[in-house]
Amino acid sequence: MAVAMSSTCPGLYCGRTIINDSFEGECGVCPRGQRTNYEKICEECSGSPELYDWLYLGFMAMLPLVLHWFFIEWYSGKKSSSALFQHITALFECTAAAIVTLLLNDPVGQLSIRSCEVKVLSDWYTMLYNPSPDYVTTLHCTQEAVFPLYTIVLIYYAFCLVFMMLLRPLLVKKIACGLGKTDRFRSIYAALYFFPILTVLQAVGGGLLYYAFPYIILVLSLVTLAVYMSASEIQVNTLCTVFFPHNAFYFIFKDVLKLFVTYLPQSFKNLVAKKKRLVVLFSHWLLHAYGIISISRLDKLGQDLPLLALVPGPALFYLLTARFTEPNRILAEGGNGH
Repeated sequence: MAVAMSSTCPGLYCGRTIINDSFEGECGVCPRGQRTNYEKICEECSGSPELYDWLYLGFMAMLPLVLHWFFIEWYSGKKSSSALFQHITALFECTAAAIVTLLLNDPVGQLSIRSCEVKVLSDWYTMLYNPSPDYVTTLHCTQEAVFPLYTIVLIYYAFCLVFMMLLRPLLVKKIACGLGKTDRFRSIYAALYFFPILTVLQAVGGGLLYYAFPYIILVLSLVTLAVYMSASEIQVNTLCTVFFPHNAFYFIFKDVLKLFVTYLPQSFKNLVAKKKRLVVLFSHWLLHAYGIISISRLDKLGQDLPLLALVPGPALFYLLTARFTEPNRILAEGGNGH
């Protein structure tokens, strides 16, 4: 039988293509959108991505957006209005690129995709598993066994770059007049550097990122939150020390006052700055939740959903323990011989 003969195909990803529903071709690479089954027959992938697959795609889609926002904020200086418009434009660019990418992928014209199931890490690196049956001739069976998780990210990055080059220069030229001719385009220049880096990262490490991205999100979000809060001087307020000295609830009261009383804006400029801090804080909380959901995959809602209560934990821990690592306090106690 033809099916029995198909089992002779060597390697993990070599298979035979069914022709006219009865005959099979030679052992080789499966067409795009297909992968071999247990009988070494190329079958079309007709399944839908799992929740974890969508979370991975969301992570890869967030990378250029987060980098856009970082460099826009870094190079915008004190022109908050200019930075705001650029943030919105970057969000529009990435959103439009994601929609166009989904529409162009199979099935064309729909905001959905069909995919092959990811089974093992080697599915991402089929080029490393081309067999040599006679130890001389290599049978090339390199294919996208994780269709379309590998190429769809690269297509998305290409559209992000195209939309950025079409929209951002005109916007920056109009609204960033307060910056120098060189400074106003630096966020765009930065994107021209990090897009190739992201492309290489996906091409080389896509499989590793697929399994590691939940932990990468948690670690990076925790580190960046701690760095941001320390750089923003969110620390002990001496006013709280006066009202709640050596009190058991001192730490809770001082941090609440710090966030909701002492951070009240004194001017419109300060108002914008404080809003940015809240936006950064809530953004990190969303990243924490995203990482927790990615790790748990919400297989058991009753057990996994309570884990989301841990989201504010790192920020609260920092606020409650900041006074113990305040440099001025440490230096003062060291000078006193404590």
